[in-house]
Amino acid sequence: MNKNVYRREDFIKILNISETELEGWEKIGCIRHLGKVDDEIPLYTDTNLEEARRIQELLKIGYDIESIQKIIRKVGLPKPDKNTKGDDKIIEYLTVGELASQTDLNPRTLKYWEERGIIQPDGRSTGGFRLYSKVYIYLCNLIKDLQNFGYSLEEIKEISDLFRDFISISQGTAQFSKQEAQKRLKMMQEKIASLNNRMINLKTGIQRWEDLLKKKKKEISQIIDKTTEQAKSKTQTQSKKDSTKNQKGKK
Repeated sequence: MNKNVYRREDFIKILNISETELEGWEKIGCIRHLGKVDDEIPLYTDTNLEEARRIQELLKIGYDIESIQKIIRKVGLPKPDKNTKGDDKIIEYLTVGELASQTDLNPRTLKYWEERGIIQPDGRSTGGFRLYSKVYIYLCNLIKDLQNFGYSLEEIKEISDLFRDFISISQGTAQFSKQEAQKRLKMMQEKIASLNNRMINLKTGIQRWEDLLKKKKKEISQIIDKTTEQAKSKTQTQSKKDSTKNQKGKK
């Protein structure tokens, strides 16, 4: 879900308001920012911008902010979820560099995955920086696991698509009908079952190789010990022969 994302200073500048004024709107729930990035810098979307402009229009025609708050609660602007308290549900966002750092990946790898449609940024800042929610840390590590399990990029993309669908459905942000959401969840169940079977086979194979390597490691150690003893014995025998030869030479 790509969207324009504005940092707090840019958001204030566009609206031509003070930071104190914006904080007042946020405090009573008229505006709620999208999330935070870097050093706790709040982020805002085009939707927030539209909400703020509508608030400004109401202020211009004589409403005070408390009256606007009441309008919002009854019929007006989108409001925060009633179960959300303060910033408990605030989403923290990562730049591509931060995501790469936290997943031990190269930014170029993340860019390639994005080009293949395996991952998609949640939004972009006004400066063009791609922004990812923290769930991508987990997803990127899962992708690395799937690569180690031998999955192709096409297979990984299919699983990643379903994973992201599941996140949006569980968070209530999906744009699917109930039937489509149910269909996608069933597809994810099937993929989980298939992956589980693959993991069982993989575990069996790993155990087989661990047993083999353990056995061969022991055999190799025994051969090394035996070879070392033979070499030592041969050296001692040769040393005795040389000593006897030297003694005969002295006589």
